[in-house]
Amino acid sequence: MVAGNPARDQDGDVRLENVVRDSRDPQRLGRFWAAALGAEQITDEPDLVEARLQLGGASFLDLCFPRVEAPSTSPARLHLDVAGGARPDEVVARLLALGARRADIGQGQVPWVVLEDPEGGAFCVVPGRGGRRGTGPVAALLLDSADPARDAAFWAALTGWVPTESSDAAVSLRHPSGEGPVLELWREPEPKRGKNRVHLDVRRESGDGDVGERLRRLGATALSAPGEHPWLVVADPSGNELCVLG
Repeated sequence: MVAGNPARDQDGDVRLENVVRDSRDPQRLGRFWAAALGAEQITDEPDLVEARLQLGGASFLDLCFPRVEAPSTSPARLHLDVAGGARPDEVVARLLALGARRADIGQGQVPWVVLEDPEGGAFCVVPGRGGRRGTGPVAALLLDSADPARDAAFWAALTGWVPTESSDAAVSLRHPSGEGPVLELWREPEPKRGKNRVHLDVRRESGDGDVGERLRRLGATALSAPGEHPWLVVADPSGNELCVLG
């Protein structure tokens, strides 16, 4: 997701690269998010749309929308917070004009606005604050966790991201360059059930070690066998799926 200078260890470099959202209509959903975030569409196929959001320097965020005929209806465990800046009402109005809808998920009176994208995926428009300043259009990636401190250690060891100022009850990580969104681990409201509709991909860039063994040592669980796909599917210690790309 964010390219730059990730941490190196004996097993090589891994960088967080993609946010992947299963979708019934990749064209519709991909166009919405590209326009919403000012991203450049880099792949335009009937069953896959990808958009790249440049964050400055060599940093970028890739958003991927593969076609899935029946996306999971399980409770979402990963969602985006869109940066509202000093004028969040204007950002909300622009997103509504692009096809978003207001959503009530029981948030009550809060300083952010909850919206849904064209396929019903909830996300928030938030004011700038704390460790989220200077992130670009995506302020944060919020991931449910059974143990936020444990899972933050897993993601930090895997990607080289470092602790940053936390908001509320979250444990937060950010790329050491200070560019791009914050990854926030939040205490899950309920245990995971079913496949996540949104997940993260990491890419292995170098190293000769056994990446599967490295992930096992960090606390991941293999969900696919080596060679079954061009990538390795695993789950983090709380069961959230992620893919390790070659």
